[in-house]
Amino acid sequence: MCGIFGYFDGNNRVISFDVLKKMGDVIKYRGPDGYGCYHNQESAVALGNQRLAIFDVEHGQQPFLSDDGNIVVVQNGEIFNHVELSKELDNDGYPCKTSCDTESILRLYERNGIGGISKLNGMFAIAIYDRNIETLYLIRDRVGEKPLYFSCEEGGRVIFASEIKSILQATSKKSPNPKAINQFLAFNYVPPPLTMFKGVQHVMPGSYLKITNNGVKDVIWWDLSKVKSKRQTEAKWIRDFNYILDDSVRIRLRSDVSFGAFLSGGVDSSSVVGLMSKYLDTPVNTFCIGFNDSKYDESPFAQDAANRFHTQHTMKKVDSNMMDLWPMATYHCDQPHGDVSFLPTYKVAQLASEKVKMVLTGDGADELFAGYDKYKNFFTDDIDKLSDSEFQRKYLDNISLFDKNSRNQLFSDHFKQKLGDLDVSSVTRILFEKSKRMDRINQALYIDTMLLLSGNNLVKPDRMSMAVSIENRAPFLDYRMLSLAFSMPGKLKLKDGVTKYLYKKAVAPLIGEDLAYRKKQMFTVPVGEWFKTDLAEMCEDLLLSRQTQKRKLFNYTHVASLLNNHQKGVKNNTREIRALVALEIWFRQFDNFVN
Repeated sequence: MCGIFGYFDGNNRVISFDVLKKMGDVIKYRGPDGYGCYHNQESAVALGNQRLAIFDVEHGQQPFLSDDGNIVVVQNGEIFNHVELSKELDNDGYPCKTSCDTESILRLYERNGIGGISKLNGMFAIAIYDRNIETLYLIRDRVGEKPLYFSCEEGGRVIFASEIKSILQATSKKSPNPKAINQFLAFNYVPPPLTMFKGVQHVMPGSYLKITNNGVKDVIWWDLSKVKSKRQTEAKWIRDFNYILDDSVRIRLRSDVSFGAFLSGGVDSSSVVGLMSKYLDTPVNTFCIGFNDSKYDESPFAQDAANRFHTQHTMKKVDSNMMDLWPMATYHCDQPHGDVSFLPTYKVAQLASEKVKMVLTGDGADELFAGYDKYKNFFTDDIDKLSDSEFQRKYLDNISLFDKNSRNQLFSDHFKQKLGDLDVSSVTRILFEKSKRMDRINQALYIDTMLLLSGNNLVKPDRMSMAVSIENRAPFLDYRMLSLAFSMPGKLKLKDGVTKYLYKKAVAPLIGEDLAYRKKQMFTVPVGEWFKTDLAEMCEDLLLSRQTQKRKLFNYTHVASLLNNHQKGVKNNTREIRALVALEIWFRQFDNFVN
């Protein structure tokens, strides 16, 4: 786990060493163990790294260079099958001189070229510069566990980094992106590839950029929609599921530093911890935060799982009102997110960082196996009667925060003129088209995997863990599990009102019936009630102050009505107010970088 950054300039304009150092320093928390930078001023190319040392602590400094100095690699993430790859490469005459996983990427590229990335099992954002062909590759993992942003500047310069704030050190001020604001309020997060900064984009999951003097080419190297469905018995599905999850956990235990796991007592984290305990000779270090309000406190369930697997469990009760952390979390995310569970995620990461440098988590399982109640509530008998276009419109409405009519009421005439089209259906339309051969449950899960997971739910563990300099690993996002999940019929994920139907059957012998089938509890805090009381003054300032209204984004009479109706109990507008507050906090955090 690290932070990477750099640039490629087709017109040979050099960025100074001082600016490159600033690009690294601003994300130093992602990698406090070392700074490294390859800078070829003749070609105007740089690849930098802030290192969090997990493998080969002594010899794993980045960048890694080929023996002739013509190939350079930096990486953010981990390659979990690097042990097997290194043996294979050694046998083929491409020996690794260290036990660092980043070197295996270099040797693999030397042997196979860019096509070698298909052999990587990991979470990664990789930059490879090949001087032989004057090409920079920016590569992102299959499902977007690790972030990677880029900006195409005037004159053929491309700047890249793990976080947007690093790119901003090397560019002039950026304009806020009206399309991103529109999509944020539609979805409660900014769907990739857009960002809130005009001209800054994500590299999409499963894609790489090939950057040369001729420009930038976007290449899809792994496509989840291509996974083919299979027919087999429930017993066979359970065997396959358990084998893959077991092995996914096993290879994610590879580390040269201390590690543990987040444990909520839910089915996902309990399954991961149960399998960890199978492979470790010492108790698993597990971490959990609790709240005094029992409606939001999962710590008793976490304790049940800790007792079952005899873990070394650390639980800390914290004040559920942690809204003072919101600006900090927004700074680390670079973008607004209406999901306040970022804040307790930060607190549990902070707790874990006192003892370990890496954790395993249960992230991704809900999107792959229909774990959220929203799926159970949406997939009623009536859904089968809808045409494809009706189904797609209905699911878009289901995952929307402010629908098109609501945004039309919300936005000011000034902003609507700047924006143009309010419609966001194009975001999902292409994904529905790519997944048209899937059953409808899997179509919905595919949409959420490609949008919600990469745009919001994986941002949360990455940024909140990196804020305290620890790495998180998600066994459910092993590419073998992704392939299994989307080859499995949706009816085995959501059946007779049971979410994660087959998955729960598979892990019940490991974690017990009580943990497998307990009611899902969201990892969140009662912010909606605080908007009426403790946070009422904050809301007034962030939503209706002169500073806010000068942005001319909204019809502020309408915003006042949303807030007033919520505070008087006329209508629960928690999610809408939360998003508007998140947006204004973003503006205030990044005012110095936007014009």
